[in-house]
Amino acid sequence: MLTRPKFLLNLEGAAIFSATIYFYYQGFYHWWLYALLFLAPDLAMLGYLKSSKFGSAVYNLFHTLTIPIVLLLGGLGSREITRYALIWISHIGFDRMRGYGLKYPTFFRDTHLQHV
Repeated sequence: MLTRPKFLLNLEGAAIFSATIYFYYQGFYHWWLYALLFLAPDLAMLGYLKSSKFGSAVYNLFHTLTIPIVLLLGGLGSREITRYALIWISHIGFDRMRGYGLKYPTFFRDTHLQHV
């Protein structure tokens, strides 16, 4: 299994998802907010209404870990920012765990995990 990159990427996503759930629980944050915002990054799919190139760019912006990790690290003193960053990271981890990857500008189902 250690020679199967797709499996390792899915496992990595599961680890990220699990860790964020743990830290969200430890932070005593509201679960209704988690449920409300968990799928919010998927609203980036609306960019595909304009074009595949624009849609993939917007989708990838909201499905890479860079911005939410910067928010998390920058907001460690702020419970508000931390909880939003954890929800966002959790969503990305869940997507990777399920095999959903970053998009190529060709069409929506063409992801980086398919090329691994």
